[in-house]
Amino acid sequence: MRSIQLPTLVRHLRPRFRKRGKPGARPGTVIADPHALQPTINVLTYDADHFEEHRLNHVDELAPVLADDRMTWVDIDGLGDASTIEKVGELFNIHGLVQEDIVNVHQRAKVEEYDDHLFIVARMVQLDVQLQTEQISLILGDNFVITFQERPGDCLDPVRHRLRNKLGIIRERGADYLTYALLDAILDGYFPVLENYGDQLDSLEEQLLERPKSSVIARIHRMRSEFFILRKSIWPHREMVNALMRESTPRITDETRIYLRDCYDHALQLIDLTDTSREIASDLRDFNLSQISMRQNDIMKVLTITATIFIPLNFIAALYGMNFDSSVSPWNMPELKFRYGYPMALGFMLAAAVGLLAFFQYRGWLGRDPTWQRAFQRRFYRRAKAEREAPSAAAEP
Repeated sequence: MRSIQLPTLVRHLRPRFRKRGKPGARPGTVIADPHALQPTINVLTYDADHFEEHRLNHVDELAPVLADDRMTWVDIDGLGDASTIEKVGELFNIHGLVQEDIVNVHQRAKVEEYDDHLFIVARMVQLDVQLQTEQISLILGDNFVITFQERPGDCLDPVRHRLRNKLGIIRERGADYLTYALLDAILDGYFPVLENYGDQLDSLEEQLLERPKSSVIARIHRMRSEFFILRKSIWPHREMVNALMRESTPRITDETRIYLRDCYDHALQLIDLTDTSREIASDLRDFNLSQISMRQNDIMKVLTITATIFIPLNFIAALYGMNFDSSVSPWNMPELKFRYGYPMALGFMLAAAVGLLAFFQYRGWLGRDPTWQRAFQRRFYRRAKAEREAPSAAAEP
Protein backbone atom coordinates (compact mmCIF):
# COMPACT_ATOMS: atom_id res chain seq x y z
CA MET A 1 0.00 0.00 0.00
CA ARG A 2 1.31 3.43 -0.90
CA SER A 3 2.08 5.49 2.18
CA ILE A 4 0.49 8.91 2.56
CA GLN A 5 2.54 11.75 3.92
CA LEU A 6 0.40 13.61 6.47
CA PRO A 7 2.38 16.88 6.28
CA THR A 8 1.69 16.96 2.54
CA LEU A 9 -2.07 16.71 3.14
CA VAL A 10 -1.99 19.57 5.61
CA ARG A 11 0.15 21.66 3.26
CA HIS A 12 -2.38 21.20 0.43
CA LEU A 13 -5.22 22.35 2.70
CA ARG A 14 -3.40 25.35 4.09
CA PRO A 15 -4.65 28.51 2.33
CA ARG A 16 -1.85 30.48 0.75
CA PHE A 17 -1.98 34.23 1.17
CA ARG A 18 -0.42 36.35 -1.52
CA LYS A 19 -1.05 40.07 -1.54
CA ARG A 20 -0.66 41.28 -5.10
CA GLY A 21 -0.09 44.93 -4.31
CA LYS A 22 3.48 46.03 -3.72
CA PRO A 23 4.38 47.13 -0.18
CA GLY A 24 3.67 50.84 0.17
CA ALA A 25 1.34 50.98 -2.84
CA ARG A 26 -1.40 53.61 -2.98
CA PRO A 27 -4.50 52.57 -0.97
CA GLY A 28 -7.31 51.50 -3.25
CA THR A 29 -5.06 50.01 -5.92
CA VAL A 30 -6.91 47.27 -7.78
CA ILE A 31 -4.63 44.50 -9.06
CA ALA A 32 -6.45 41.47 -10.39
CA ASP A 33 -5.11 37.97 -10.00
CA PRO A 34 -3.71 36.87 -13.40
CA HIS A 35 -5.00 33.34 -12.75
CA ALA A 36 -8.53 34.46 -11.84
CA LEU A 37 -11.47 33.86 -14.18
CA GLN A 38 -12.77 36.58 -16.45
CA PRO A 39 -15.94 38.15 -15.07
CA THR A 40 -19.47 37.35 -16.20
CA ILE A 41 -22.29 39.69 -15.19
CA ASN A 42 -25.86 38.71 -14.38
CA VAL A 43 -28.39 41.42 -13.55
CA LEU A 44 -31.74 40.83 -11.85
CA THR A 45 -34.16 43.76 -11.63
CA TYR A 46 -37.51 43.37 -9.90
CA ASP A 47 -40.34 44.84 -7.94
CA ALA A 48 -43.54 43.35 -6.58
CA ASP A 49 -45.07 42.91 -10.06
CA HIS A 50 -42.13 42.74 -12.49
CA PHE A 51 -38.98 40.69 -12.86
CA GLU A 52 -36.24 40.83 -15.49
CA GLU A 53 -32.99 38.93 -15.80
CA HIS A 54 -30.10 39.88 -18.06
CA ARG A 55 -26.81 38.17 -18.83
CA LEU A 56 -24.25 40.72 -20.01
CA ASN A 57 -21.14 40.16 -22.10
CA HIS A 58 -19.41 43.41 -21.15
CA VAL A 59 -19.53 45.86 -18.27
CA ASP A 60 -20.51 48.69 -20.66
CA GLU A 61 -23.91 46.98 -21.09
CA LEU A 62 -24.67 47.35 -17.39
CA ALA A 63 -25.83 50.97 -17.21
CA PRO A 64 -28.70 50.66 -19.77
CA VAL A 65 -30.37 47.78 -17.90
CA LEU A 66 -30.46 49.51 -14.53
CA ALA A 67 -33.83 50.82 -13.40
CA ASP A 68 -34.19 53.54 -10.79
CA ASP A 69 -37.69 52.44 -9.80
CA ARG A 70 -36.78 48.79 -9.19
CA MET A 71 -34.47 46.79 -7.00
CA THR A 72 -31.32 45.57 -8.74
CA TRP A 73 -29.04 42.66 -7.99
CA VAL A 74 -25.80 42.70 -9.97
CA ASP A 75 -24.03 39.34 -9.68
CA ILE A 76 -20.44 39.28 -10.99
CA ASP A 77 -18.65 35.93 -11.22
CA GLY A 78 -14.89 36.13 -11.76
CA LEU A 79 -12.33 38.69 -10.59
CA GLY A 80 -9.79 38.43 -13.40
CA ASP A 81 -10.40 41.90 -14.95
CA ALA A 82 -9.49 44.93 -12.85
CA SER A 83 -11.07 47.35 -15.34
CA THR A 84 -14.49 45.70 -14.92
CA ILE A 85 -14.35 46.13 -11.15
CA GLU A 86 -13.20 49.74 -11.50
CA LYS A 87 -15.98 50.58 -13.96
CA VAL A 88 -18.60 49.02 -11.68
CA GLY A 89 -17.07 51.02 -8.84
CA GLU A 90 -17.42 54.26 -10.83
CA LEU A 91 -21.00 53.44 -11.81
CA PHE A 92 -22.14 52.75 -8.22
CA ASN A 93 -19.68 55.07 -6.45
CA ILE A 94 -17.91 52.24 -4.62
CA HIS A 95 -15.01 53.31 -2.44
CA GLY A 96 -11.50 52.47 -3.67
CA LEU A 97 -10.63 50.56 -0.49
CA VAL A 98 -13.65 48.34 -1.09
CA GLN A 99 -12.51 47.62 -4.64
CA GLU A 100 -9.07 46.65 -3.31
CA ASP A 101 -10.62 44.26 -0.75
CA ILE A 102 -12.78 42.69 -3.47
CA VAL A 103 -9.80 41.43 -5.48
CA ASN A 104 -7.79 40.42 -2.40
CA VAL A 105 -9.81 37.35 -1.51
CA HIS A 106 -8.15 36.54 1.81
CA GLN A 107 -10.59 38.74 3.77
CA ARG A 108 -12.38 37.60 6.91
CA ALA A 109 -16.13 37.96 7.13
CA LYS A 110 -16.76 41.59 8.08
CA VAL A 111 -18.98 44.63 7.54
CA GLU A 112 -17.84 48.19 6.82
CA GLU A 113 -20.01 51.26 6.46
CA TYR A 114 -19.35 54.00 3.89
CA ASP A 115 -21.30 57.09 2.91
CA ASP A 116 -23.15 55.56 -0.02
CA HIS A 117 -23.14 51.85 0.78
CA LEU A 118 -22.37 49.00 3.16
CA PHE A 119 -19.54 46.64 2.34
CA ILE A 120 -20.01 43.07 3.57
CA VAL A 121 -17.61 40.19 3.16
CA ALA A 122 -18.69 36.57 3.67
CA ARG A 123 -17.19 33.21 2.82
CA MET A 124 -18.96 30.41 0.95
CA VAL A 125 -17.95 26.80 1.34
CA GLN A 126 -17.90 23.90 -1.11
CA LEU A 127 -16.92 20.28 -0.56
CA ASP A 128 -15.79 18.56 -3.74
CA VAL A 129 -12.60 16.52 -3.80
CA GLN A 130 -11.45 18.62 -0.86
CA LEU A 131 -12.83 21.52 1.13
CA GLN A 132 -12.81 24.90 -0.62
CA THR A 133 -13.84 28.30 0.66
CA GLU A 134 -14.64 31.27 -1.54
CA GLN A 135 -14.92 34.95 -0.72
CA ILE A 136 -18.11 36.72 -1.71
CA SER A 137 -18.26 40.50 -1.44
CA LEU A 138 -21.62 42.27 -1.10
CA ILE A 139 -22.30 45.95 -1.71
CA LEU A 140 -25.56 47.16 -0.20
CA GLY A 141 -26.87 50.47 -1.59
CA ASP A 142 -30.18 52.30 -1.54
CA ASN A 143 -31.89 50.14 -4.15
CA PHE A 144 -29.18 47.76 -5.31
CA VAL A 145 -27.05 44.86 -4.15
CA ILE A 146 -23.82 43.90 -5.92
CA THR A 147 -22.10 40.56 -5.32
CA PHE A 148 -18.57 39.73 -6.43
CA GLN A 149 -17.62 36.04 -6.52
CA GLU A 150 -14.35 34.34 -7.38
CA ARG A 151 -15.89 31.82 -9.78
CA PRO A 152 -19.26 30.62 -11.09
CA GLY A 153 -21.27 28.22 -8.99
CA ASP A 154 -22.63 29.11 -5.59
CA CYS A 155 -25.29 28.37 -2.99
CA LEU A 156 -27.53 31.31 -3.97
CA ASP A 157 -29.85 29.48 -6.39
CA PRO A 158 -32.68 29.30 -3.78
CA VAL A 159 -32.68 33.12 -3.64
CA ARG A 160 -32.80 33.37 -7.43
CA HIS A 161 -35.64 30.84 -7.49
CA ARG A 162 -37.65 32.91 -5.01
CA LEU A 163 -37.11 36.05 -7.07
CA ARG A 164 -38.06 34.43 -10.37
CA ASN A 165 -41.20 32.77 -9.01
CA LYS A 166 -42.25 35.49 -6.54
CA LEU A 167 -42.08 33.20 -3.54
CA GLY A 168 -42.35 34.76 -0.13
CA ILE A 169 -41.97 38.49 0.46
CA ILE A 170 -38.54 38.98 -1.07
CA ARG A 171 -39.80 40.95 -4.10
CA GLU A 172 -41.84 43.22 -1.85
CA ARG A 173 -38.95 44.24 0.35
CA GLY A 174 -35.90 46.40 -0.14
CA ALA A 175 -32.23 45.76 -0.80
CA ASP A 176 -31.53 45.10 2.88
CA TYR A 177 -33.89 42.10 2.85
CA LEU A 178 -32.17 40.76 -0.29
CA THR A 179 -28.85 41.09 1.55
CA TYR A 180 -30.29 39.13 4.46
CA ALA A 181 -31.56 36.42 2.09
CA LEU A 182 -28.10 36.10 0.51
CA LEU A 183 -26.34 35.88 3.87
CA ASP A 184 -28.87 33.33 5.08
CA ALA A 185 -28.28 31.18 1.98
CA ILE A 186 -24.49 31.44 2.46
CA LEU A 187 -24.69 30.26 6.08
CA ASP A 188 -27.20 27.52 5.21
CA GLY A 189 -24.69 26.25 2.65
CA TYR A 190 -22.43 25.13 5.51
CA PHE A 191 -24.99 22.68 6.94
CA PRO A 192 -24.86 20.11 4.08
CA VAL A 193 -21.06 20.18 4.25
CA LEU A 194 -21.08 19.48 7.99
CA GLU A 195 -23.71 16.76 7.52
CA ASN A 196 -21.47 15.15 4.91
CA TYR A 197 -18.59 15.28 7.36
CA GLY A 198 -20.82 13.69 10.00
CA ASP A 199 -21.54 10.76 7.67
CA GLN A 200 -17.84 10.42 6.93
CA LEU A 201 -17.02 10.35 10.63
CA ASP A 202 -19.57 7.58 11.19
CA SER A 203 -18.06 5.59 8.31
CA LEU A 204 -14.53 6.12 9.63
CA GLU A 205 -15.59 4.97 13.08
CA GLU A 206 -16.96 1.72 11.65
CA GLN A 207 -13.75 1.18 9.67
CA LEU A 208 -11.65 1.76 12.77
CA LEU A 209 -13.73 -0.75 14.70
CA GLU A 210 -13.24 -3.37 11.98
CA ARG A 211 -9.60 -2.85 11.02
CA PRO A 212 -7.72 0.46 10.88
CA LYS A 213 -5.87 1.32 7.68
CA SER A 214 -3.31 3.98 6.93
CA SER A 215 -5.76 5.70 4.58
CA VAL A 216 -8.32 5.98 7.40
CA ILE A 217 -5.77 7.49 9.74
CA ALA A 218 -4.68 9.99 7.07
CA ARG A 219 -8.32 10.92 6.37
CA ILE A 220 -8.97 11.62 10.07
CA HIS A 221 -5.92 13.86 10.21
CA ARG A 222 -7.04 15.67 7.08
CA MET A 223 -10.59 16.15 8.39
CA ARG A 224 -9.26 17.76 11.56
CA SER A 225 -7.42 20.28 9.39
CA GLU A 226 -10.59 20.88 7.35
CA PHE A 227 -12.62 21.45 10.52
CA PHE A 228 -10.05 24.05 11.54
CA ILE A 229 -10.52 25.82 8.21
CA LEU A 230 -14.31 25.66 8.60
CA ARG A 231 -14.20 27.12 12.08
CA LYS A 232 -11.85 29.86 10.93
CA SER A 233 -14.34 30.73 8.15
CA ILE A 234 -17.51 30.49 10.25
CA TRP A 235 -16.43 32.30 13.41
CA PRO A 236 -16.15 35.83 11.90
CA HIS A 237 -19.68 35.48 10.46
CA ARG A 238 -21.05 35.66 13.97
CA GLU A 239 -19.38 39.01 14.55
CA MET A 240 -20.41 40.27 11.12
CA VAL A 241 -24.10 39.37 11.55
CA ASN A 242 -24.05 40.73 15.09
CA ALA A 243 -22.71 44.05 13.76
CA LEU A 244 -25.56 44.24 11.21
CA MET A 245 -28.06 43.57 14.02
CA ARG A 246 -26.67 45.98 16.58
CA GLU A 247 -25.17 48.91 14.71
CA SER A 248 -27.61 51.68 13.89
CA THR A 249 -27.11 51.95 10.14
CA PRO A 250 -29.99 53.43 8.15
CA ARG A 251 -29.53 50.88 5.36
CA ILE A 252 -30.82 48.03 7.55
CA THR A 253 -34.44 48.42 8.65
CA ASP A 254 -35.68 47.26 12.04
CA GLU A 255 -37.84 44.64 10.36
CA THR A 256 -34.86 43.13 8.57
CA ARG A 257 -32.86 43.08 11.83
CA ILE A 258 -35.44 40.65 13.19
CA TYR A 259 -34.66 38.27 10.32
CA LEU A 260 -30.94 38.71 10.91
CA ARG A 261 -31.42 37.05 14.30
CA ASP A 262 -32.03 33.83 12.41
CA CYS A 263 -28.68 34.24 10.63
CA TYR A 264 -27.03 34.81 13.99
CA ASP A 265 -28.57 31.62 15.39
CA HIS A 266 -27.36 29.69 12.33
CA ALA A 267 -23.83 31.02 12.83
CA LEU A 268 -23.86 29.84 16.46
CA GLN A 269 -25.17 26.41 15.43
CA LEU A 270 -22.46 26.08 12.79
CA ILE A 271 -19.76 26.96 15.31
CA ASP A 272 -21.10 24.34 17.74
CA LEU A 273 -21.35 21.70 15.00
CA THR A 274 -17.82 22.42 13.81
CA ASP A 275 -16.38 22.23 17.32
CA THR A 276 -18.27 19.00 18.00
CA SER A 277 -17.13 17.42 14.74
CA ARG A 278 -13.53 18.43 15.41
CA GLU A 279 -13.72 16.86 18.88
CA ILE A 280 -15.16 13.66 17.39
CA ALA A 281 -12.31 13.53 14.88
CA SER A 282 -9.83 13.99 17.73
CA ASP A 283 -11.55 11.22 19.70
CA LEU A 284 -11.35 8.91 16.67
CA ARG A 285 -7.65 9.67 16.35
CA ASP A 286 -7.11 8.91 20.05
CA PHE A 287 -9.26 5.79 19.72
CA ASN A 288 -7.13 4.61 16.81
CA LEU A 289 -3.94 5.19 18.80
CA SER A 290 -5.46 3.25 21.70
CA GLN A 291 -6.35 0.38 19.38
CA ILE A 292 -2.82 0.30 17.99
CA SER A 293 -1.45 0.23 21.54
CA MET A 294 -3.88 -2.54 22.53
CA ARG A 295 -2.94 -4.63 19.48
CA GLN A 296 0.73 -4.20 20.29
CA ASN A 297 0.04 -5.22 23.87
CA ASP A 298 -1.87 -8.30 22.67
CA ILE A 299 1.02 -9.26 20.39
CA MET A 300 3.51 -8.79 23.19
CA LYS A 301 1.28 -10.83 25.54
CA VAL A 302 1.09 -13.72 23.08
CA LEU A 303 4.84 -13.68 22.56
CA THR A 304 5.49 -13.45 26.29
CA ILE A 305 3.11 -16.31 27.10
CA THR A 306 4.67 -18.44 24.36
CA ALA A 307 8.17 -17.75 25.66
CA THR A 308 7.06 -18.43 29.26
CA ILE A 309 5.57 -21.80 28.31
CA PHE A 310 8.80 -22.86 26.61
CA ILE A 311 10.99 -21.90 29.59
CA PRO A 312 10.24 -25.11 31.60
CA LEU A 313 10.27 -27.14 28.39
CA ASN A 314 13.71 -25.85 27.54
CA PHE A 315 14.84 -26.51 31.09
CA ILE A 316 13.73 -30.15 30.95
CA ALA A 317 15.24 -30.63 27.49
CA ALA A 318 18.51 -29.01 28.59
CA LEU A 319 18.62 -31.01 31.81
CA TYR A 320 18.30 -34.36 30.12
CA GLY A 321 20.47 -33.27 27.25
CA MET A 322 23.58 -33.18 29.45
CA ASN A 323 26.01 -35.98 28.59
CA PHE A 324 26.65 -37.61 31.98
CA ASP A 325 27.78 -41.23 31.99
CA SER A 326 25.50 -43.13 34.35
CA SER A 327 27.95 -46.07 34.43
CA VAL A 328 30.55 -43.98 36.24
CA SER A 329 28.30 -42.98 39.15
CA PRO A 330 24.79 -44.02 40.21
CA TRP A 331 24.02 -40.32 40.64
CA ASN A 332 24.58 -39.49 36.98
CA MET A 333 20.95 -39.42 35.83
CA PRO A 334 19.86 -42.94 36.66
CA GLU A 335 16.46 -42.22 35.08
CA LEU A 336 18.10 -42.30 31.68
CA LYS A 337 18.07 -46.12 31.95
CA PHE A 338 14.44 -46.13 32.91
CA ARG A 339 12.31 -48.02 30.40
CA TYR A 340 9.83 -45.17 30.05
CA GLY A 341 12.24 -42.30 30.55
CA TYR A 342 11.55 -40.60 27.22
CA PRO A 343 7.73 -40.70 27.58
CA MET A 344 8.17 -39.46 31.15
CA ALA A 345 10.15 -36.44 29.95
CA LEU A 346 7.52 -35.67 27.33
CA GLY A 347 4.86 -36.05 30.01
CA PHE A 348 6.65 -33.55 32.23
CA MET A 349 6.82 -31.09 29.33
CA LEU A 350 3.16 -31.54 28.50
CA ALA A 351 2.12 -31.18 32.13
CA ALA A 352 4.19 -28.00 32.50
CA ALA A 353 2.70 -26.47 29.36
CA VAL A 354 -0.89 -27.39 30.28
CA GLY A 355 -0.39 -26.22 33.85
CA LEU A 356 0.92 -22.83 32.72
CA LEU A 357 -1.93 -22.43 30.24
CA ALA A 358 -4.46 -23.27 32.96
CA PHE A 359 -2.81 -20.80 35.31
CA PHE A 360 -2.82 -18.06 32.66
CA GLN A 361 -6.46 -18.76 31.90
CA TYR A 362 -7.35 -18.64 35.59
CA ARG A 363 -5.62 -15.26 35.94
CA GLY A 364 -7.48 -13.97 32.90
CA TRP A 365 -4.32 -13.35 30.89
CA LEU A 366 -5.54 -15.30 27.87
CA GLY A 367 -8.62 -13.11 27.42
CA ARG A 368 -11.79 -12.36 29.31
CA ASP A 369 -12.67 -14.68 32.17
CA PRO A 370 -15.22 -17.30 31.10
CA THR A 371 -18.56 -17.46 32.86
CA TRP A 372 -17.73 -20.66 34.76
CA GLN A 373 -14.46 -19.19 35.93
CA ARG A 374 -16.09 -16.02 37.25
CA ALA A 375 -18.72 -18.14 39.01
CA PHE A 376 -15.99 -20.31 40.56
CA GLN A 377 -14.10 -17.23 41.71
CA ARG A 378 -17.26 -15.76 43.29
CA ARG A 379 -18.02 -19.09 45.03
CA PHE A 380 -14.44 -19.35 46.27
CA TYR A 381 -14.54 -15.76 47.52
CA ARG A 382 -17.82 -16.33 49.42
CA ARG A 383 -16.45 -19.53 51.00
CA ALA A 384 -13.26 -17.82 52.10
CA LYS A 385 -15.23 -14.91 53.49
CA ALA A 386 -17.52 -17.27 55.41
CA GLU A 387 -14.53 -19.10 56.86
CA ARG A 388 -13.03 -15.82 58.01
CA GLU A 389 -16.26 -14.71 59.66
CA ALA A 390 -16.93 -18.10 61.36
CA PRO A 391 -14.36 -17.76 64.23
CA SER A 392 -15.56 -14.26 65.10
CA ALA A 393 -19.17 -15.45 65.16
CA ALA A 394 -18.28 -18.39 67.42
CA ALA A 395 -16.47 -16.08 69.83
CA GLU A 396 -19.57 -13.97 70.41
CA PRO A 397 -21.65 -14.92 73.49
